[in-house]
Amino acid sequence: MPQNLTSEKVTLREKLETIARQDPNLLLEEVEGNEKIAIYQIFTRLFGNTNQRNIPYGTVEENGVGKFNHINEAALKSIKAMGSTHIWYTGIIAHAVLTDFTDFGVPLDDADVVKGRAGSPYAIKDYYDVNPDLAEDVKQRMQEFEALVERTHAAGMKVLIDFVPNHVARQYSSNAKPDGVQDLGASDDTSKAFDPNNNFYYIPGQAFQVPAAYNPLGDHSFPGKDGKFEEYPAKATGNDQFTATPTVNDWFETVKLNYGVDYLNNRQTYFDPIPDTWLKMRDVLLFWAAKKVDGFRCDMAEMVPVEFWHWVIPVVKKEYPALIFIAEIYNPEQYRNYIDHGRFDYLYDKVQLYDTLRAVMEGHADLRHITDIWQYLRGKNHHMLRFLENHDEQRIASRFFAGNPEKAKPAMVVSALLHTGPIMVYFGQEVGEPAEGDSGFSGDDGRTTIFDYWGVPEHQKWLNEHAYDGGQLSESQASLRDYYSQVLNLSQEPAIASGYFYDLHRHNSYFTQGYHDMIYAFLRFNEAQKLLIVSNFDANHGQAFKLKIPSTAIEAMDMSQNETYQLTDILLTDTELEMNTSEVIISEGEIGIPMKLAPLQSFVFEIK
Repeated sequence: MPQNLTSEKVTLREKLETIARQDPNLLLEEVEGNEKIAIYQIFTRLFGNTNQRNIPYGTVEENGVGKFNHINEAALKSIKAMGSTHIWYTGIIAHAVLTDFTDFGVPLDDADVVKGRAGSPYAIKDYYDVNPDLAEDVKQRMQEFEALVERTHAAGMKVLIDFVPNHVARQYSSNAKPDGVQDLGASDDTSKAFDPNNNFYYIPGQAFQVPAAYNPLGDHSFPGKDGKFEEYPAKATGNDQFTATPTVNDWFETVKLNYGVDYLNNRQTYFDPIPDTWLKMRDVLLFWAAKKVDGFRCDMAEMVPVEFWHWVIPVVKKEYPALIFIAEIYNPEQYRNYIDHGRFDYLYDKVQLYDTLRAVMEGHADLRHITDIWQYLRGKNHHMLRFLENHDEQRIASRFFAGNPEKAKPAMVVSALLHTGPIMVYFGQEVGEPAEGDSGFSGDDGRTTIFDYWGVPEHQKWLNEHAYDGGQLSESQASLRDYYSQVLNLSQEPAIASGYFYDLHRHNSYFTQGYHDMIYAFLRFNEAQKLLIVSNFDANHGQAFKLKIPSTAIEAMDMSQNETYQLTDILLTDTELEMNTSEVIISEGEIGIPMKLAPLQSFVFEIK
């Protein structure tokens, strides 16, 4: 129990703990602080690009590129007003690209091992530099990034960047490393497939072979794309392919880093003494923390041994205690391990809540599984990062997903307000960006490209030549963005940011006529505020019913049975209940709270 709790709060907590032992629908989890993290993810290379040519496999001259300086005070003010507390700038650290920056001392990458012209932001080629594509003055690229960090802080938000610990570009070589730092692989014994002191894994006696199918432009290939990239001996590929011949579907442009795990010998570990790779990665984290970033989204964190995280996160936090670490992780069986032993603050909730909400929006599932999810995650819900889009996932508005951004409205309400863990929005999501068109290496798959130079058309309507005023948005797009803004700002309400949770779904599924599994209802509350949230995921049908509040929920909120309370919808104004009054009787019995929801409508009622 936090020591700053008053005696009254302790009494309330003890009361709630007694109720929770009897009623599994009540969730009590400790929360530090009163702010719920709301992350706005920016793919930095694309965000400020106003060029609309969008030629497949286009060069930077043809298709343009966004810059650090494009993310100006107007952009940051608007993002902050939308309810964001953090910005995740994706693609900051220098990675393999095909644009020629050799005049600035940046080695030219080989087209055989670069995906697209702009390259993958997860094929890091220099941990101590930023992507020169993002700078207006390439010689001042680090200073331009540092200025962006300062602007973001001045706008009242914190900065997250990627930390990519599992793999690097095949041509990794740091020209910007501080004095005394040795490059990855510089002292490796390349005659051994594995050595605890090596930074890479090798396939001795074999040369790396570029995947034969990787010929993106056919007979009109990139300059330098000739299949003759030389690497001997071959290094293991980033997605744990210990072969000299990865396929085009592998992460062939990357090489796996060695954290002291012998994958070819039953994953035997060598963690004592501390492996050299651990020390090098610690130094990378400390370097960027010194640049005043506020946290790291750790790419493919579970492909790195949890013992490394257990060691490195406390070491870095000792010097920078306010840093947060977010793990990209997909195995629910490992969640507790990466929280307790790995010391992560937050984890992706992809394979459970995201996948469920996506299936509901697509019409393949219903909402009964949400209760199963949060109960499975009991004790971990406040660590889970929820989202509906990111750079890896297909756009909601695309024909590969829901095809209609309006279908995300109830899912956004649920994912943002369900618990106290972070919520994340991907740039363009709030205006219904559908990611249409073949951009190049990404193809036409419903994802905004991370490999190509490209403009993001619907986002550009809000961008509006760097005015960031939404002047070109349609009425429906402006309305959708306003909805996202309302929801994100509501996530900072006291009952959401640090309150308790009560699931009303199963009780009403059993006992309420007209309530069904395309509706989800829950309570969020604390000493200061009581909220009732109800969402209708059905895109075609409205629904009327009388919502029932179980007696244990009434007791937990310190309310009285059969008393009259005032309900005010703080999500959408001027909402009328079916009985045409905002005064209702809270009861477990047949009276219930009259509800009438239109298709895709949600209510967030404050109860007083």
